[in-house]
Amino acid sequence: MGIPSATAERLLQEGDEHRCEGAPDNCVRIRALARLPSRFGDYQVVAFENCLDKKDHAAFVHGDVVGQNDVPVRVHSECLTGDAIGSLRCDCRDQLIESLERIGQMERGVVLYLRQEGRGIGFVNKIRAYQLQDAGYDTVQANELLGFRPDERDYEIAAHMLNALHIRSIQILTNNPEKVRDLERHGIQISGRVPVEIPANPVNRPYLETKRDRMGHLLEVEQDDDLSAFSTK
Repeated sequence: MGIPSATAERLLQEGDEHRCEGAPDNCVRIRALARLPSRFGDYQVVAFENCLDKKDHAAFVHGDVVGQNDVPVRVHSECLTGDAIGSLRCDCRDQLIESLERIGQMERGVVLYLRQEGRGIGFVNKIRAYQLQDAGYDTVQANELLGFRPDERDYEIAAHMLNALHIRSIQILTNNPEKVRDLERHGIQISGRVPVEIPANPVNRPYLETKRDRMGHLLEVEQDDDLSAFSTK
């Protein structure tokens, strides 16, 4: 069972009536909600709109999460090359699928999908960073050479989305301690962290090692023994 219809109607009404107070950097509101049966289980999709920049964000909800504590939550940032195309340069798609599969087997949970491509630098700059990585720089160096911080993402949007769903506390699926700290800075109560570690493939091992060694991600970076699954041909 997902979010009951009466509760869904209330959330939609709250979205229609929502007005941002003051001048926040980010403010999102619920604009639509529908069933979304998927290969990962029965989900509902909640469409959010940023009131300021009009970007769309999504929450994929399994079970009734409204007003609940300790809700398993994956906060996932958009990665077109990985999520849609299956790029081997990162572990984004694997983490997304792993999170959807896990949550789809639980009583309840949420995957938030944020439109902040390339760790927040945008698609064009992400590909520019790929060019620099092809020349031998790691992901941190590439971002810095382009004039960005190693990670430009801000999870204030995710905090607004969780508050709009009236989620009281979360168990966050992440390897990134900074994501935990940033959500807490925005008022989200985090009752636990659940690792989402994906074995390295022959292409993304340096990428994962950089996340561990230079960005503080909690990773073992183990090698997948079946390298045939990651053929680059």
